Amino acid sequence: MPRRYKIFLWLGTITLVLDQISKYWARRLPTDLRGYGEPVAVIQNFWDWQLSYNTGSAFGLFSSTGGARVFLTIIGFVAVGAIVWMLVKANENQKWFAYALALVAGGAVGNIIDRIAFGKVTDFVVWKYHDSRWPTFNVADAALCVGVGLLLLSELKKEGREPTADPDDDDA
Repeated sequence: MPRRYKIFLWLGTITLVLDQISKYWARRLPTDLRGYGEPVAVIQNFWDWQLSYNTGSAFGLFSSTGGARVFLTIIGFVAVGAIVWMLVKANENQKWFAYALALVAGGAVGNIIDRIAFGKVTDFVVWKYHDSRWPTFNVADAALCVGVGLLLLSELKKEGREPTADPDDDDA
């Protein structure tokens, strides 16, 4: 099995498992620790727990539409399919690209599972700085953001390189 597939399966699985365990934990916390309605400070003025459920996508987009669950689930499956296709097309030396794809896929599958099982995504982490607050998120969302960031960095890094001859190209 090529190395990029091993990286993808290993990191994607770890991301998915951590996401699902953390969401299970957040849903099972005693009511006074969940922060449902009112946040519970973990680190004062910086990090809170606050259980919430998102029926839409990132930042609550599409949350008011009735077909959001089905639409976003289909989009998630299409995205995972595209990610697998990109992994298959990648070169063996694109280790960071494989890491990025694994994080995005693990995060996407984690949120797909929530949409299918519960009809909504479980969010519980709030980062803030005094009165400024980031939207509530979860491990899958964090993995998606880090993965997309790595994808962007890998593309920027690729832009600066000289093109190399393709070893499979008979004309080279």
